[in-house]
Amino acid sequence: MSMKCGKGVGIFLLVLALTGLGSGLSAQLTNASIRPKINSPFSRYGLGNPIEPYFIASAGMAGLSTAWQDIYHFNPVNPASLASLQSTAFETGMYAQYVSLQGRTAKDNQYGGNLRYLGLAFPLKNPINRALNQQNNDWGVGMGFDLSPMTQVGYDILAVVNDPELNRVTNVLKGVGGIYKLRWGNAIRYKNLSLGLNVAYLFGELTNSRLVTFDSLSFTLQTEFSDQFSARGWAVDGGLQYAYDFKKTNDAGERVSNGNRIILGLTASPTANFDTESNAYYRRFFGQGVSDTLVYENRAIGSGSLPPQFSFGVSYQKMNQLQLGAEFSRTGWSEYTNSAKPEQLSNTWRVAAGLEYIPDYASYKNYWARARYRFGFFYGTDSRSLDGEQALHRAITMGVGMPIVLPRQQVSFMNTALELGKFGVPNVLEETYVKLSVGFTLNDNTWFFKRKFN
Repeated sequence: MSMKCGKGVGIFLLVLALTGLGSGLSAQLTNASIRPKINSPFSRYGLGNPIEPYFIASAGMAGLSTAWQDIYHFNPVNPASLASLQSTAFETGMYAQYVSLQGRTAKDNQYGGNLRYLGLAFPLKNPINRALNQQNNDWGVGMGFDLSPMTQVGYDILAVVNDPELNRVTNVLKGVGGIYKLRWGNAIRYKNLSLGLNVAYLFGELTNSRLVTFDSLSFTLQTEFSDQFSARGWAVDGGLQYAYDFKKTNDAGERVSNGNRIILGLTASPTANFDTESNAYYRRFFGQGVSDTLVYENRAIGSGSLPPQFSFGVSYQKMNQLQLGAEFSRTGWSEYTNSAKPEQLSNTWRVAAGLEYIPDYASYKNYWARARYRFGFFYGTDSRSLDGEQALHRAITMGVGMPIVLPRQQVSFMNTALELGKFGVPNVLEETYVKLSVGFTLNDNTWFFKRKFN
């Protein structure tokens, strides 16, 4: 087998419009016309390869998100963190990766990359207004929008079978597509407790095709099996974060925060239902002439459901210097259903740990002392199996958050993350990969600023 910001809002909304959020099926693709962007045999199963839901700032810390909050960065995984934002954050990210695919008898190497996400989040109570009006900071409200892929399908497999009766039979299996998520999040904070809710619209289209050729028989018809379906639906998830501040006694005898805190986080999402519309086109043909349709099913209506999920985490923060944490998540993929493509998947779990370190937040002489250095690792299972063994996914990560000072002393960031990992079933089919991600966080705390004239 061989395996072959106001301004930012306008840009954001324009990109959303160009994505074509309608979920109708496109024209039926033939096997020869399919050009996948990746080659991952695992993406044949389920809805494809899951795409990490976190942004690049947390990717360097193995994706810590449940108990992670930052006043500059948008964390869409736990919507409760939106209430801790102190600046509008426009986020965009992209990645490039190298994958070495190793099977029992063959291997393949490939390069890939793409845009990862677009996001916009902002506090609904401007911190400058509160400071000028001498208001306390007991309440916080935040909102965010983001568009990102949830799964990706891409494979191009040439499988040769030597049949005792038919002799050599060649199968060409190809697939493309994926599911996307357009998400709206809101959060409210009172003192140290934050609650948040995400509402997401899910949409996408997947195509799976198999072409069978009987190589050793002359003048035989080729057979093509093409299945295509689109999906659309709604999903909700919620989160909470509670921060416990360590305190000290000041000169006035008052108990005040000493800048250190522990944050506890929790996220959960119930089962999400979606609707499907599918086409099936099976045919026999010879060259460009003879063609015989075996099955033609157009726009069949179906349904499915995504599984429930939860995660919890804990992190420790030392203000402007250190942040470290760990989290655990579980997804009940055994409850997944899809009438357009029935499959049995397995429950998954994931553990992760990571840290972020800033040598000297206020350094004027050394730029790299102000940078944010991130490290982490994760280990977990995948919902798909081969030869009765469930696939595994593990990796180590590292990254750097480089501050950028923009006009009016607005601080923004260029974030990078490097991930070295393995995915698959050892000694059966495994992907070893190196992924480099680059993202930009553009901050502006003058939004909703009420200017006053004396």
